[in-house]
Amino acid sequence: MKNLIILPFLLVSFLGTTQSKELKEIDALLNSKVSSSNPGLFVGIVKDGEIIYENYKGLASLQHKVKIDANTRSNIASTAKQFTALMVLNLALEQKLSLEDDIREYLPKLYPNVQDTIKIRHLINHTSGIRDFYDLMSIQQDPWWRKEGLDNDDAIELLEKQLDLAFKPGSRYLYSNSGYTLLTKIIEVASGEDFHKYSKNFFTNLEMPNTEFLKNYMQVIPNQALPYSDWGDGVWQQYPMITNLYGDGFLFTSLKDQLVFEQAIQNAKTNNNVLLIQSQEPIPNSEVTTYGFGLELSDRMNYKSVHHSGGTGSYHSQVIRFTEENLSIFVMSNNSKLWSGGIANEIAQVLLPKKEIEASYDPRLNEVEKESLNSVSGQYLSPNEYLIRIELKDGKLSWRNANNNPLELVQEKSNVYRLSYNPKLKVGFYTDKLILFYPSGKANVFSKIPYEKATLADLESFVGDYYSEELDFDFKLTLEDGKLKVALSGWDKSKEVEILNKNELLVFDYILKVQRDQFNRVVGMLLTTNRVLNNRFVKKTNLKFQPKIETPDGSINVSTISSKDGKASDILLTKNYPNGNEIWYKQFGGNSYDKANSILATEDGYIIIGSTSSYGNGNYDMLVIKTDKKGHKTWQKTYGSFYNEYGYSAEITQSGYLLKGSVQQCENNTDINRKCATNVWFVEIDKEGNEVSNETLEVID
Repeated sequence: MKNLIILPFLLVSFLGTTQSKELKEIDALLNSKVSSSNPGLFVGIVKDGEIIYENYKGLASLQHKVKIDANTRSNIASTAKQFTALMVLNLALEQKLSLEDDIREYLPKLYPNVQDTIKIRHLINHTSGIRDFYDLMSIQQDPWWRKEGLDNDDAIELLEKQLDLAFKPGSRYLYSNSGYTLLTKIIEVASGEDFHKYSKNFFTNLEMPNTEFLKNYMQVIPNQALPYSDWGDGVWQQYPMITNLYGDGFLFTSLKDQLVFEQAIQNAKTNNNVLLIQSQEPIPNSEVTTYGFGLELSDRMNYKSVHHSGGTGSYHSQVIRFTEENLSIFVMSNNSKLWSGGIANEIAQVLLPKKEIEASYDPRLNEVEKESLNSVSGQYLSPNEYLIRIELKDGKLSWRNANNNPLELVQEKSNVYRLSYNPKLKVGFYTDKLILFYPSGKANVFSKIPYEKATLADLESFVGDYYSEELDFDFKLTLEDGKLKVALSGWDKSKEVEILNKNELLVFDYILKVQRDQFNRVVGMLLTTNRVLNNRFVKKTNLKFQPKIETPDGSINVSTISSKDGKASDILLTKNYPNGNEIWYKQFGGNSYDKANSILATEDGYIIIGSTSSYGNGNYDMLVIKTDKKGHKTWQKTYGSFYNEYGYSAEITQSGYLLKGSVQQCENNTDINRKCATNVWFVEIDKEGNEVSNETLEVID
């Protein structure tokens, strides 16, 4: 059989009398995936430390009809992470670094304002909170694959501009390529060598002479398999690879080298190879045990396994190590129409008996509560504050994450449903929560949140320009014909925003969480997409309070108007038709400056919140005016003392109102050079405007 290596004594022990049937089945499987005239497929199997199967199909070069073979090198993308991690582990065993070291001992320009320790091991198993630089570039509308000559230094320069982390190091897992790019520099500092020189010697010692990380995309790589994609029109095109990245992927290797490495892994315990033994285990002291040294540590097909996949452009790969069976499967390809992971799974299904594990669900799955479809539909927050929506349409429930397609929920009993795509995942609805149950016993609790519909006033408060200092990038939100739209540089025209609720917006795969200050003003957005969490965009324009209230027949507006000579100002309250034309107005104020910031609707009228120098005790005092529905004043109060107090917004409480503003506090009343601080100031009043209490919160200026 062409391109097939079979070791007879192993076939007897491993495949037994069914060897011919199983090998033919694998051959037939691969033949069904790719033809000899298509981009290629590499498949190898190692069992008990020996290579038992090796197959090459298709072409390395469509232009020159070059077949792939044992010498052909392909890019295994993120499957390369295990080797970068292996080099770090090797340096740790040589005591040239510690996995507990803060990465800023090696990269001092990173995150100077972050007080938490960012450990090397946090980079290795994606628990650092450092955002993925590929997705950061995508947000900038300048994706990595367009950037000719982009290298690790460029990626690190972008990371050096980041001011904060997505989360506290070690607190959660989120896959990020940035960690492995940073590890290449840590390897250089700890080893004292250039990364490419160090890694080349490392692979030589592993007896992998045809394996090396990309250094320059223009470099000639001997026997390279070129990457090809078919974009749906039946025409093969070569995928452009014009970057110089490495470490997180971009490792060119031969199948033969990878199988030699799989042999070394399987023989590690026999040979007492401490480095390789430890590389297949969880990282010591780690908060996460499902990802180790560049490898996923989770069951596959109900078998204990160590595995990883990779995909870059048209290149992709998959390694699966079934540890108890001492069986490894390695697949790689330069053909984007294939999927290495799926092929590896299918091969495993041929070689391993189907194993069913008895489900062991959390006992709460058996708690029965009677919940109607209407009562369970709504919005829920995950423990990591990720919003999901349970939607009811045509009598059917569905689960929806962000902009993903709805997943149908099929009822099993009373309040328990299963996800249609995976019947083993159960969803239970209980009072004010849902629980996602896994057959392993794991259970995630989601808390139901009150749905707050975004009003027209909310939409107007979203309007403005938003800027990220970390990305040097901005976007604009506008309101057109009652619809909120977003514009980004690089887009031909603005796109409509989906309003999930008054605190969360959605644009394609961009989730925007609204940020408000103590006075309920919209002051920013946290953008989340893929492997970037909570990237902060600060609102630069339209920082308004609440000067407008919608009514069934129009609106109520409050504003400040200046005198003709500019030496005084008054507060203007207007009732308007939906088209903005005025129905009536009322004017309030004294001999000096009176200013309005917000208006609040009450059961019997309105509360106007602002500031005044016409009345009160000091230069400016917080001012509150209570009116009836027709705008007639029922009472007016001021709050403050000698210096400046301003009122910005208010909330209704059970006993009255909570006023939010600022208070100035100074060292003394006489020294013109005295030091003063402006603090957030909350004043609680009863329904008649009498002060109940006040509280100074924090310095804001």
